[in-house]
Amino acid sequence: MEMLLILAVVAALALAAVGVALALRRAPAADLAGRLDQLAVDHAAAQAQLSERLLNQERALNQALEERLTRIDKRMHEGLDKTAKRTHESMTDLRERLAKIDEAQKNITELSAQMVGLQDILANKQARGAFGEIQLNDLVGAALPPSAYRFQAQLANKRVADCLLDLPNPPGPIVIDAKFPLESYHKLRAAETDADQKQAGREFGTAINTHVRNIAERYILPGETAESALMFLPSEAVYAELHANFPEVVEKSYRARVWIVSPTTLMATLNTVRAVLKDVQMREQAHLIQDEVRRLLTDVARLEKRVGNLRGHFGQASKDIDEIETSAGKIARRGDRIEQIELGDDTETRGVEAEIAPAQPRLIGD
Repeated sequence: MEMLLILAVVAALALAAVGVALALRRAPAADLAGRLDQLAVDHAAAQAQLSERLLNQERALNQALEERLTRIDKRMHEGLDKTAKRTHESMTDLRERLAKIDEAQKNITELSAQMVGLQDILANKQARGAFGEIQLNDLVGAALPPSAYRFQAQLANKRVADCLLDLPNPPGPIVIDAKFPLESYHKLRAAETDADQKQAGREFGTAINTHVRNIAERYILPGETAESALMFLPSEAVYAELHANFPEVVEKSYRARVWIVSPTTLMATLNTVRAVLKDVQMREQAHLIQDEVRRLLTDVARLEKRVGNLRGHFGQASKDIDEIETSAGKIARRGDRIEQIELGDDTETRGVEAEIAPAQPRLIGD
């Protein structure tokens, strides 16, 4: 725009110069000097006008450029602010996720340590028995009242039961054993070939049968305990493996009257035991309830008798009140008559006196 204006001014000056040259050739000297003066004035005016236009355009151009730069700067600042905000949010989210990952990693490390400890516990027979007893204690303590069980109860044969459920006859006290064979199960799970699996399966079944037989011999005592006992497996995996792949072992435990239970089935059994104990307590309290009912009926009969006596007293009182009202009426009438005697004449007085005179007593023989 500015360049076009400059070219237009230059072209105008060139035309003016050409015009001046032509005029100089044609006009005389006096006219030439006047025209030169006028041309100088016009040139100065045109130059001033051109300078003013150029200055105005420069100002407008600077103002437009400044406004554009201001808008660009504003957009850049807004963009940088948004970018910085998004970057801050992303960094904050990243830090939170890293913190969660660190916490999860810490939990995984702790869980790994616990699993190693649990594996060490389950690898040792005594520790494994203690683990089963602790789990058994938690389940029994959560399902039954303290009076319904005993831990480490000694029997007549000097054997110590892990838990003894004190049930009334029948069925009688039931023993729960918390020890279980785990080595053969681990060997079964670690077997890779068919031959190893068969061998480990035989060892696993033999271990279970031996433990079932020991429980039947040690904890089923005629006259002291119930005719059955419970073998507690604190591992649902062992329980599932046993019932899924070793049905003959389960059948032998049934014939030996040793019921194999897991934490889930033991809780169901304990709920049944709790219902039985509640029913027994209700039966034990039945005679007390009957005695209280008989006493209540006696009290009701006594109350009915006393209500009848009170009704008789009320009837007698009502009769006495009626007689009192009759006597009061007679007294009132006699008072009226006495008042009439005081205010009436002699004839009436004598008549009233004769009416109210008491009868003379008559002697015998009159």
